[in-house]
Amino acid sequence: MSLSNSQYESIIRGYEQTRDANRHLEMQRREQVYRDVPGYRELDDSVSTLCLSRAEELLSGDDTGTKTLHEALREKKMQKSRLLAAAGFPADYLEPIYTCPDCRDTGYVFTEDGLRQKCHCFRQQEIDLLYEQSNIRELLGRENFSTLSYEYYQGQDLERFQGAVRICKDFVQNFKQDYHNLFFYGTVGTGKSFLSGCVAEELLRQGRSVIYFSAMGLFDTLARYAFDTKEKEALSLFCKDLYNCDLLIIDDLGTEVTNSFVTSQLFACINERNLRQKATIISTNLAFEELRDRYSDRVFSRITSYYKLCLLTGPDIRMYKKRIGK
Repeated sequence: MSLSNSQYESIIRGYEQTRDANRHLEMQRREQVYRDVPGYRELDDSVSTLCLSRAEELLSGDDTGTKTLHEALREKKMQKSRLLAAAGFPADYLEPIYTCPDCRDTGYVFTEDGLRQKCHCFRQQEIDLLYEQSNIRELLGRENFSTLSYEYYQGQDLERFQGAVRICKDFVQNFKQDYHNLFFYGTVGTGKSFLSGCVAEELLRQGRSVIYFSAMGLFDTLARYAFDTKEKEALSLFCKDLYNCDLLIIDDLGTEVTNSFVTSQLFACINERNLRQKATIISTNLAFEELRDRYSDRVFSRITSYYKLCLLTGPDIRMYKKRIGK
């Protein structure tokens, strides 16, 4: 499964628009500093004059002043920093602005071997387009750690939810150096999908690639490719993304029609991602006994061995909010 030409061009146009917007913001900032910081414009002009003068000397064959130029430029830079600080501006206020500093809003980076490859921000846009996750972006804008509330829980339910929140925050904080998986289970409407979304939103902010699927959507997609002989390449590309993205979320496990195909694909996904040390979050309303009976001992063993188990209980928050009109 790969981008169409129009999808690729749409992403590239987006980068062009981002660069234009950031350049415009840089110009506005510079004009603000010129207006509000006496002497800054003159320092900028003097730097240009120094560089131009040195270029003329080099053209005439004089290459003796390079060290002097570097020292002069360093002094000018320090003077400008002092002026900015005295006027209350951050030291990097006039530095180039990049929405993605890694690729500088081009969509591509170079590896240590000098090979050009897609940046993580480009890959996430691919994922969003290929797997129709734009609705997930909208959801994460509403449901994230900043909108988290404990008001719907009491007693042991509250303790369990608070513990799960701490686990999620540790998961995000240590994501780079530690390999972990999360398994949310318990009664309906107690915050399992919400916490999955909180984690996803934080990792997307870090530039991590995240793929979200409902269990029904995941296994329907796998079946569509697997049982169509013309879609072998699409299946291979889909599994490559599925096994290698930084975080995979499988939401509402147990809502799909479970059969031998689903069980084998779930095991393959869990096992392959574990071998690659790639994090996975699974949420379900199933009890542990139902999980083992429905998906086999192999799946049950992998989950209980390699996932942090978070039990959530309490009232159905979605139904409660609906009743009170929230």
